[in-house]
Amino acid sequence: QVQLVESGGGLVQTGGSLRLSCVFSGRDFSVHDMGWFRQAPGSLREFVSNIRWKETETDYTDSVKGRFTISRDNAKNTVYLQMNNLKPEDTAVYYCAATGGQATRFQKNYTYWGQGTQVTVSS
Repeated sequence: QVQLVESGGGLVQTGGSLRLSCVFSGRDFSVHDMGWFRQAPGSLREFVSNIRWKETETDYTDSVKGRFTISRDNAKNTVYLQMNNLKPEDTAVYYCAATGGQATRFQKNYTYWGQGTQVTVSS
């Protein structure tokens, strides 16, 4: 049974940093493309970033480019999201997800989801 567990969320001031982690278990992590999504209060869940299983291809939504970095450690079955220069509009529950196919920006392509971790950025 596949399980994704996120951690690393919290409360941070504007301009601060957080690193989210997502541990994958239950299958061969190294063959899965991974993504991060977020859902702010009153909003739909949206794409943040993804990374191919080869680790060499990444994608970011425009609002986080230059501030967020996605990475993965296949030996540790973990995907990370380093978030720098955080802004109040980054406040959301952050979810990691795994796809059996190629990573895209669309939630429907992701099969497995974590429970989410709350990130709150104070102004």
